[in-house]
Amino acid sequence: MTAVVVGLGCRPGVSRDEIVGLIAAALAEAGLSATAVAQMSTVDSRVAEPGVVAAAAGLGIALVSYPAEQLDVVEVPHPSPLVRHAVGTASVAEAAALAGGGELLLPKRKSALATVALASLPAQVDLTHHGDAEVADGLVDLAVNVRADAPPAWLRSVLVSALDDISSYPRTSEARAAVAARHGRRPEQVLLTAGAAEAFVLLARTTTARRIVVVHPQFTEPEAALRAAGHQVERVILDPSRGFRLDPAAIPDDADLVVIGNPTNPTSVLHPADSLLRLAKPGRMLVVDEAFADTVPGEPESVAGLGLPGLVVVRSLTKTWGLAGLRVGYLLAPAEVVSTVEQAQPRWSVSTLAAAAAVACSTPQALAEANQAAVLLADHRSYLLEKLLALPGITVPVEPVSSFVLARVAGGLRVWERLRERGFAVRRGDTFPGLGKDWLRIAVRDPATTDAFVNILAEVL
Repeated sequence: MTAVVVGLGCRPGVSRDEIVGLIAAALAEAGLSATAVAQMSTVDSRVAEPGVVAAAAGLGIALVSYPAEQLDVVEVPHPSPLVRHAVGTASVAEAAALAGGGELLLPKRKSALATVALASLPAQVDLTHHGDAEVADGLVDLAVNVRADAPPAWLRSVLVSALDDISSYPRTSEARAAVAARHGRRPEQVLLTAGAAEAFVLLARTTTARRIVVVHPQFTEPEAALRAAGHQVERVILDPSRGFRLDPAAIPDDADLVVIGNPTNPTSVLHPADSLLRLAKPGRMLVVDEAFADTVPGEPESVAGLGLPGLVVVRSLTKTWGLAGLRVGYLLAPAEVVSTVEQAQPRWSVSTLAAAAAVACSTPQALAEANQAAVLLADHRSYLLEKLLALPGITVPVEPVSSFVLARVAGGLRVWERLRERGFAVRRGDTFPGLGKDWLRIAVRDPATTDAFVNILAEVL
């Protein structure tokens, strides 16, 4: 049975009975049962209307609201200038029905004081699916956004030397000091973690936030960790027609925990720091995932060096240094936040080798090498982008900046399957909220690998 979202627009003073009657008529017209309705959605300015609250309660369904700015970016079949003038969005009913990412089942239907539209509730994506699940023996890996080769020789030597110390329990004080110096922070503002993923789990376990918003499409582990910890999560979905760019006004004012990636996985968008900092406000924790920050030359728009109240930055050493198996990342935050989060961290969760890598990768020499790698990556990415855009049916909605390119192609899931049959693994997009089956994320590799891949992709298309 199709799960249905009812999008509701209304005027002040609308009654419960008028809303319920209009919904019943719309369901009958669409050939749907009242038991199919799972959610009612409307604009923030109407969610507290007594008739709206009573209708949702009487139907026994969840009531969800969106800022007008967020609804205004949703493409609808029947926009209205009058509604935009009155409410701030060209549609309420249709946009609210579609805001979750489903498909419109019934366009807007009106009564005297209310308007409803029906949309399908999108299937739940698998938040635990990641690029490593795409990789298999015999496939060229374009699915994982990690440096394709092993760590450089000098870093391997550091790790080998650190083996002499593994008979003792790990100590992270030197690594914390090195990371702090690298970002111009104090050691008490740094917490080493077993990869960025552990940082998200610790934040989820310790937050007391009441309204949590995750900006999508982005890395799914933050939301997965929050849900696993028992929290409800709202999604703000960025619009591909606007280049997946963040509009700070789309974030609800009363959200007290907001999570966003920069540059964002999987879109490869780099949001201006000014836009991010507009989200910082008293009483709110702003979590910025900068796992891919060092894949951009000079790390522009990074906020890692800013010790602002409530600002938490999560970083990873996995991508540039080829250390996915070592699990080393860190969290930068005000000392009191670090202290709270650290209390939830298992003892010795960061290994001796991971701590040694954190020290080694924080030196000026290592940072210079990482920047050189980012410059080379940019050249390789430009080459991949040129080759992709030369193929019919491929669109890239943004100018990518990181170690991957997000492409849209009709029948993307079938293309993904055919590529696997021909020896190439790319990342399917339908497990990212806000994307779907027509999206593929492609890791940047050297030109020779790109040529081989694009030749096969051309045949598949």
